Amino acid sequence: MKKIIQVVLITIIAVLFIAGCSQQEAAEGEEDPIKIGIMLSDVGLGDQSFSDSAFSGLMKARDELGIVFDYRELDESGSYEPGLKELVAEDNDIIIGLGYMVQEELEKVAEENPDQQFVLIDAVSGLENITSVTFKADQGSYLAGVLAALASDSNTIGFIGGENNDTINQFMNAYREGARSVSSDINVLVEYAGDFGDDQLGAKLAGKMADKKADVIFAAAGFTGTGALKEAQNLGIYAIGVDSDQYFHAEKAVITSVMKNIDSAVYELASQLVENHEIKQGQLDLGIDDNGVGLAPVRIVNLTQKENELLEDAKQQLLQ
Repeated sequence: MKKIIQVVLITIIAVLFIAGCSQQEAAEGEEDPIKIGIMLSDVGLGDQSFSDSAFSGLMKARDELGIVFDYRELDESGSYEPGLKELVAEDNDIIIGLGYMVQEELEKVAEENPDQQFVLIDAVSGLENITSVTFKADQGSYLAGVLAALASDSNTIGFIGGENNDTINQFMNAYREGARSVSSDINVLVEYAGDFGDDQLGAKLAGKMADKKADVIFAAAGFTGTGALKEAQNLGIYAIGVDSDQYFHAEKAVITSVMKNIDSAVYELASQLVENHEIKQGQLDLGIDDNGVGLAPVRIVNLTQKENELLEDAKQQLLQ
């Protein structure tokens, strides 16, 4: 009887030992998941624009590619630098700085950590360990200008920018150019909010433009712009969103949005990491032809066949 018990115990121990070895071998064969850190733009999550789009791309990469990610927001860290340094300490494979506002502090942290790979979205850096991702926002904005001119009855349209700088003026200049390709004498009103996070200010600026007969307003101003879209709806005029499809914020006003497909760009970076364990270096400048920019579906306004053809012709010209 004792011998039988001994045999049974030895068998159990052997099985457990083999199972343990198999689990250890499997664990050793598994690679650690790709880790991505992101420093969000100034408003952070809930901006209904830039940060939310990037976050959406990361969630898709997590669900479909198996990556893990962490993020920091400005209101938590006080400035970009501490948040970036925390992400460096987490040993992320890449660290993304979202928006041109983060560039100065991102470059400082990158210089202090030359072996860490960084990504700067919506601005260009000359540092070797920073991949720059930019968007041909002028292409989408030009098309928005064409559509605004076609939709306007007053021959007066408006543009609200978050700040008066080169990035925002890229939107504004192309929007004006597109509108004037349809109506050479169209009046384009321009206002700069000086703030990306104040929806009440956006509403005030939209109201000011409406008082001057603007009946289509394009807002490239983050959460400030969201306020402008909603006020346009209150006033019964049209609006154009930015960065993501903002139709659902003002369904009676938003006729389209100028899409910077930040979610697609972030997802593509994650795909490169998963497949190649590295990302492309230098600058990636994304346009209509590589799904970097474009217009959201046109809604509310009923364009004639001729007007639709004009809009499509403008798009094809940009692709040449």
